[in-house]
Amino acid sequence: MSQIWEPTEKARQESRLMDFARTAENRFNHELPNYDAIHNWSTDYPEEFWSHAWDYLGMIGTKGSKVITKGKLFQDTVFFSDSEINIAENLLQRNDETLAIIWHSETGETLKLTWAELHEYVSVIQQGLIEMGVKEGDSVAAWLPNRPETIAIMIATVSIGAIFTSASPDFGSKGLLDRFSQVEPKVLFATDQYPYGGKWFSCAERLHDVVSGLPTLQGTIVIPYLDKGPIEIGENNLSWRNFVEQYTARDVKFVRQEFNHPWYILYSSGTTGKPKCIVHRSGGVLIKHLVEHGLQCDIRPGDRVFYYTTAGWMMWNWLASALASKATVVLYDGSPFYPTPYSLFDLVDQTSTTLFGISAKYLDSCSKARISPVDSHDLSSLRTICSTGSTLSAEAFDYVYSSIKRNIHLQSMSGGTDLCGCLVGGDPTGPVHRGEIQKSALGVGIEILNENGDPLGKGQQGELVSSTPFPSMPLSFLNDEAGEKYNKAYFEKYLGKWHQGDFAEWTATNGVVIHGRSDTTLNPGGVRIGTAEIYNIVDSFSEISESAVISQEWEGDNRIVLFVIVSESAALDEELKRKIKSSLREQASPRHVPSLIISVPDLPRTRSGKLSELAVKAVAEGSSVSNTEALANPEALDYFVELKELQ
Repeated sequence: MSQIWEPTEKARQESRLMDFARTAENRFNHELPNYDAIHNWSTDYPEEFWSHAWDYLGMIGTKGSKVITKGKLFQDTVFFSDSEINIAENLLQRNDETLAIIWHSETGETLKLTWAELHEYVSVIQQGLIEMGVKEGDSVAAWLPNRPETIAIMIATVSIGAIFTSASPDFGSKGLLDRFSQVEPKVLFATDQYPYGGKWFSCAERLHDVVSGLPTLQGTIVIPYLDKGPIEIGENNLSWRNFVEQYTARDVKFVRQEFNHPWYILYSSGTTGKPKCIVHRSGGVLIKHLVEHGLQCDIRPGDRVFYYTTAGWMMWNWLASALASKATVVLYDGSPFYPTPYSLFDLVDQTSTTLFGISAKYLDSCSKARISPVDSHDLSSLRTICSTGSTLSAEAFDYVYSSIKRNIHLQSMSGGTDLCGCLVGGDPTGPVHRGEIQKSALGVGIEILNENGDPLGKGQQGELVSSTPFPSMPLSFLNDEAGEKYNKAYFEKYLGKWHQGDFAEWTATNGVVIHGRSDTTLNPGGVRIGTAEIYNIVDSFSEISESAVISQEWEGDNRIVLFVIVSESAALDEELKRKIKSSLREQASPRHVPSLIISVPDLPRTRSGKLSELAVKAVAEGSSVSNTEALANPEALDYFVELKELQ
């Protein structure tokens, strides 16, 4: 892959990563001239690395003396076992009149909160939760849009040692109950409605169902999107205004818990059954985020950090943690293309955003719409663009540097809900190569293995694993006391190594390319190939809006089936099929050429926006999808059921 960007030597030396390295050199007597040396140190001497990260990145708490306590198994390793922290205390380090949160809605509404105002918000919510009987270890749930209130509720919850969980308002009642009923929250915060794409969607009927299905609730607080008053859902319902106006703001109380006390409960996508409830440890997630933010994304105090997300995706959690770096968090609620395709770029200029986080799908949509912010927007504040959620194609790299901003650090990242962070990500001191993730994440020892567990070299595709424990490993799965589900999810395939199902390869420049999920890899003729190469080629066609590719069992082998959504001005005729097959044969290999190319009106996606190939594959092979509530558009599957081509 070709080099497409490199920081100046001045920018490199002034990065937080190199400053971190210089202070580590003085403290531990290592030579750390570049990212590779720093990474090797972080995995060879993890006690030194994580101890220094705590100090340099400003963790607040009682550090203790036990940085790493090794267990019999990989997953038994414990970080900072005698430390105590409070997450809220770390997120609220500032208390002044500078901005903590900037919020924009697609409706045009805006809200700005100073650090002092955020403290006041958290204080009154904290008092309200305590009065409602919430205590350490209890759960608080939020079914809310991406608003400042959502972050304030999260901070107030963890300030008293309770556990926070959230879902976006587009979830149906069954999907919510599949999640929240396992958590058994004491308090639910909900919205009455939300906007998307210029339309309003009511939550009233679903809210009735959810409240009645959660017998553990001590109360429900409704936050009206347009402040038109609460929904009447029973005697325990309380409007947001009445809830917060009961109390006078005072100093927030911070009760420190052990480093590995629960912070969040996140959820697996759950298309093959009820979603798993992943319990994340407070200190482990926070220090992982601090390293990713401060050292890999070069976030500094006073920076303005944005990620396009809902409160139901782990990137919301990642974004909220930027407060611990004393950065201003920028929130947006609504469609990224409403009221115009430039809405998010307008937001960057209006808020002087320094880090702009989006998905690969968003960049692909911008490219196909041929929008060119480099010609229409200032974007002078912008230093970093981050992308995650799916593989970022080489063409997307080209688009960013040609049409958004030429002097920009583009970080493709990959990790997931499982670790609430990244396994591979950015290096602000090194070059960006077209189509590559720059490096293994700091503190994570990455290997790529074949089916037998043997390490693979450059250019060979296999399973991405971590060979070293890291602090944001989940604490547990809920209701999995023996740890059987936890062990099966991550450690069953390769004993002693973390494995979560990514198919990847090392590049010639020591970067990484993710070829898709290993559970969706294709297997024609017994040869495993990733899906990303097919997507990168097919989605480059202007005639194709979206695509999905699966491997279908067929006549004792596996055949590749490609589903496409064609653009309004195109049709899937024999000529277009020929062009697609020819491009795949020439640019990838004959193995990548599908046996069938089928036009479909829609493709199923999870509620976090990820394409669900597994759901398509299940239907194509005559099975059913056990949990359609995990899908944002389950009706998309109906078309596949009767497809004669699949029979």
